[in-house]
Amino acid sequence: MARCVSYVTVVCMSLLSAALAWQEAKPQALPDYSGMYSFLREAEYIQVTVEEQGKVTGYISRFGDGESDKGAFLTQFFKEGKLDGQQLTFTTDTVHGVRFEFHGRVERGAGKTPPEEAYYVLKGTLTQYRTDSNKKVSAQEHMVEWKRFPEDAGVKEEKRN
Repeated sequence: MARCVSYVTVVCMSLLSAALAWQEAKPQALPDYSGMYSFLREAEYIQVTVEEQGKVTGYISRFGDGESDKGAFLTQFFKEGKLDGQQLTFTTDTVHGVRFEFHGRVERGAGKTPPEEAYYVLKGTLTQYRTDSNKKVSAQEHMVEWKRFPEDAGVKEEKRN
C-alpha cells in the first residue's frame, strides 16, 4: 500500500511539474496594437495591422497637398513594417512623389479600456520624403503622437454606408 501511495505521489508530482513547465514555456499573449490611428490632419488616418512574428502591414489615408493632387484622398500602403516589442517602424510606397517613414513606439494612452479612444498611441518621428520634378528629394521630420480610434469607430462607419 505504501508503495502504491508513493507511486501515485510521484505521478502527481510529475504531472504538476509538467503542467508548470508548459505554463512557463507557453508564449505570453502580446497586446494587439492593430487598429486605426489618427494621422496629421482631421479625417486622415493610419491603419496598422500587426501580423505574426512582428510583421506590420497597413496604409495611410491622407489628403494630397501637391499641385497635382491637392485635396484628393490618397492611400499609401506600407512597403515594409516591423514591430519589435513596442518599437514600431514602417515605410510607405511612394505616391505622387511622397513617401513616409516612421520610427517610434507604441505606448499606453489615456483610454481606460481597449475599446476607448487613445487606449494606445503611436509616438515617434515621421519623416516625409518629397521628390520634385527634377528628381531632387527633400525630407521633413515631424515629432508625432497618433491616438488609436475607438474600436467600434469602424463598425459605425460601415453601418452608415
